Amino acid sequence: MGARRLIFLIVMGLLASLVILVAVLHSDAGDDEAIVPTAEPAGSATPEPSAEEAESTPTPTPEPRPVVVPPVDLASVGQPWEGETDGVLTFRGNPTRTFTGSGPVPEAPVVRWAYGGGGTLCESTAPQGITEPRCGTTWPGQPIVVDDGSGPVVVFGAFDGSVRVVNAASGLDQLPPFLTGGPVTGTVTADPDGFPLLYVGSQDGSFRVLATDRSEITELWHLDATSVEPPGRSDDWDSAAITVGDLLVMGGENGHLHVVQLGRDTDADGLVTVNPGVVFSTPTWDDELLAEIGGPEGVAVESSVAVSGQTVWVANSAGLIQGWDLAPLEAGEAPVQVFRFWLGDDADATIVVDENGHLYVGQLFAARTDQARSLGHVARLDPTKPNNPVVWSARLGSGEFSGVQATPALHRDVLYTATNDGRLVGMDRATGNVRWEKQLVGPTWGSPIVVDDVLIQVDCSGFVRGYDVSDTAVEPPLAWSLELGGCLESTPVVWDGAVYVGSRDGRVFALADN
Repeated sequence: MGARRLIFLIVMGLLASLVILVAVLHSDAGDDEAIVPTAEPAGSATPEPSAEEAESTPTPTPEPRPVVVPPVDLASVGQPWEGETDGVLTFRGNPTRTFTGSGPVPEAPVVRWAYGGGGTLCESTAPQGITEPRCGTTWPGQPIVVDDGSGPVVVFGAFDGSVRVVNAASGLDQLPPFLTGGPVTGTVTADPDGFPLLYVGSQDGSFRVLATDRSEITELWHLDATSVEPPGRSDDWDSAAITVGDLLVMGGENGHLHVVQLGRDTDADGLVTVNPGVVFSTPTWDDELLAEIGGPEGVAVESSVAVSGQTVWVANSAGLIQGWDLAPLEAGEAPVQVFRFWLGDDADATIVVDENGHLYVGQLFAARTDQARSLGHVARLDPTKPNNPVVWSARLGSGEFSGVQATPALHRDVLYTATNDGRLVGMDRATGNVRWEKQLVGPTWGSPIVVDDVLIQVDCSGFVRGYDVSDTAVEPPLAWSLELGGCLESTPVVWDGAVYVGSRDGRVFALADN
């Protein structure tokens, strides 16, 4: 027995030496990796540091590590986000930003419930330069619907800084509201892979990972917008995130594209955990863009990133469209820029990817640069032709308030677009020619959606309308309309017979047939 024990100890010693040697080599090899500091993971029971502690505590750099990057199949265009959780789980529902809900669509909707009102979803005080507090939900925001098998809930952020999880049938809180330190203007993203996690940014400078499997919504981790260099326009977060496997991808008004490995798991009590690390971050501007626009001020990402294959598509407020290939992360290397095209103006509309891998992009004003004046407001791009990607481009109106801030919607051979000056436009997808347009009350910042051949559009007079688009060759007739009140800036969503939409009057509505 003594000889066996001696041999065992010798073998274990050799293995330990080998582990140490590999760790040293791994550490040295990581010096050149494109890794940036990240906020330290925070458990739900860990108190937030004071401002002084946050400034003086260094943030750790995660160890470089290969990560799996599952490709997004173009066959998923228009389909629900594949995973273990049902619903419309992010802005426009899936990584290509092309899923807007599941029917049936109401035929003569009335208000089933209204959440809020009476100052519930309002800022406590008006921001500087604004005469009164802002209320409800705004243009980057869309309610999401999450169904983990226990019944659907509606999740949304609002100007009061809250993230709310509401029973879809009753409109009552499923969990106590989670309060951030600033307005939540973007769309919450729910984890598609069965983890009870929400991903959301706030205008308090933090992008958060929240757990919903406790008695109250609990912050597990946050990323500070000021943790990257160089900084961009602000520390707000309007962009809705996307997960790609265990990766979380989002843009910020700091102008950066961020890729975070989440490290999702469960603990001994069955509660969800994360161990995040930022594995890539890059400014969405470059020297060429700065030369065109005359400086770095004002570069931000307010639109939501899209994904096709292993490529992330991102647009910024200076009109630069970029594609970043995430595949190198599988070898522990930095993503590579594979596409770059400048629209010329403010691209707040989210990029939409079609079944051919083509990109549909929109921009505001289109009057500040020669490039913008040449292209107009909406363009279809073929990223396989990076030197000349424009399939077509179109101008929709003119003047200071022209342009597109809403995200276009694909429906068979038509692209539906809402413009800043209040028009709803049907465009031929192949040519970009305008087939028809309807004048609504602008600004029409809420994005059009199509479910079961019904086109739904909101406007700033407080109306939500449904149009019959079963025959795409004709101008669609009005199927129904309902006045809710306030300016409807946010994008609606459809799920199982109901339409959910927020208003600037401080309420979020569920609409359904009687």
